Amino acid sequence: MDFDLVVRNGTVVTASDIWESCDIGVKDGTIVAVGPRLPAAPGAQEIDAEGAFITPGGVDAHVHLSQATTVGVDIDHSIITNGKVPDPENFVGDTFDTGTRSAIAGGTTTVITFASQMKKDESIIAVIEDYHKLAKDQSYCDYAFHVIITNPTPQIVEDEFPRMVDEYGITSVKLYMTYKPLKLLDYQILDVMYSARKLGITTMVHAENADVIDWMTQHLEQKLMTHPYHHGTSRPPIVEAEATNRVICLAELMDTPILLVHISGGPATKHIRDAQTRLLPIYGETCPQYMFLLADSMRKGDFEGAKCICSPPIREDKSDQDAIWAGVKNGTFTIVSSDHSPSKFNHPNGKQRGLKDGNLPYGKFRLVPNGVPGVETRVPLLFSGGVLSGRISPQKFVEVTSTNPAKLYGLKKKGSIAPGFDADLVIWYSQTKFQPFKLTNEMLHHDVDYTPFEGIEFKNWPRYTIIRGKVVFSHGEVVGEMKYGQYIRREQSLLPGPRDIWLSEWRP
Repeated sequence: MDFDLVVRNGTVVTASDIWESCDIGVKDGTIVAVGPRLPAAPGAQEIDAEGAFITPGGVDAHVHLSQATTVGVDIDHSIITNGKVPDPENFVGDTFDTGTRSAIAGGTTTVITFASQMKKDESIIAVIEDYHKLAKDQSYCDYAFHVIITNPTPQIVEDEFPRMVDEYGITSVKLYMTYKPLKLLDYQILDVMYSARKLGITTMVHAENADVIDWMTQHLEQKLMTHPYHHGTSRPPIVEAEATNRVICLAELMDTPILLVHISGGPATKHIRDAQTRLLPIYGETCPQYMFLLADSMRKGDFEGAKCICSPPIREDKSDQDAIWAGVKNGTFTIVSSDHSPSKFNHPNGKQRGLKDGNLPYGKFRLVPNGVPGVETRVPLLFSGGVLSGRISPQKFVEVTSTNPAKLYGLKKKGSIAPGFDADLVIWYSQTKFQPFKLTNEMLHHDVDYTPFEGIEFKNWPRYTIIRGKVVFSHGEVVGEMKYGQYIRREQSLLPGPRDIWLSEWRP
């Protein structure tokens, strides 16, 4: 057969099956055959998987790249960049080139990032266009966009949402129930849901009760309880749980599918599970930081714990962590994403911003940019700490890191190993040939000066990352080209949507 690439002798894993001693045939970047002992013409590239696992390339559906932080900063208009990150010396996160370089080094082949509307932006079209310029020719992996909505005017939800879907292939939006520069009122959330339902848009929601957080933060500061650890004190699990339940109610009223992003605790997980039991199209996302870390990570040193400040916070009680793992295993969590949203630690505009307003040496957690790096470690953490530890099956790993993100967000050719799908593959090391190691930040490929997962032991790591039939990462080295990544226009979600079941006589 006429293949460009044949991967031989692998243990191929999909979300439903495991096939041993299996080959994968690739032509023009697409999988065309899967089976034993595939014949190949002379000249075809061949890779011996040595019996190791082969999984679909990771799809990380929650990644912040080339995006300025808004927490603790008074920004209400987007800055037109024309494709250049403004003031790069003071940019503290990852750009498309550094972030996607890091992604492929950890087995992620597709990322979905965020074009972010600011509060006084009167159009999202200009925001999308400018974000395209930031990404063009800057990505090592394939990519798509969500749009963060902070000012859902009638013009935007009625006129620009259809253009967003039809012209740009963007079929998801993200809403915030917290953060002053970003949060929406319930009335505004309903406006977005109303339009999203008509257009087949998936609505993502960051669910935390903003008023409770503001009240708690003010009273903690009065008691000088501003150490990084008290970021978690200001946001106990009930803050996430209340907002999660509230937005599920709004979604049921509108009969529209939503995804609750980066769920961190047991109470919110239970609300999602209860809604799913009632067959509502409610989907859940969690992240490795809630599966592998506890709040003690924010207690380190006087201020070093700021490295692990993210929202919702990493939880203190192991029962919350156990609930997250249970939710991954029982299907409550549809996807596991990284929420890669880093800020450098040793930079005055990064995490050090928390030291600018007194109460030294602890600083004020309120001023610390939220977010942790994780786009490179997500897939290896779930494989090593999930599959190889026996906590989840190989099929579940594939489901939550690749197949379900692709289905949820309309990436029809991503997320599985089967004829017709893009040849996005991760070839792991044979366990007998891999030497476990403890992670240090110097091993990673992002542009951030720390990792919250420092010191965790990894029992395997991707040996090859392949995107559309091309090897882009091999034996610890990035060998792909920055311009190789392609923008992907997405379709509607392939997971269940509206049910046409209503709570009253009102209909849209």
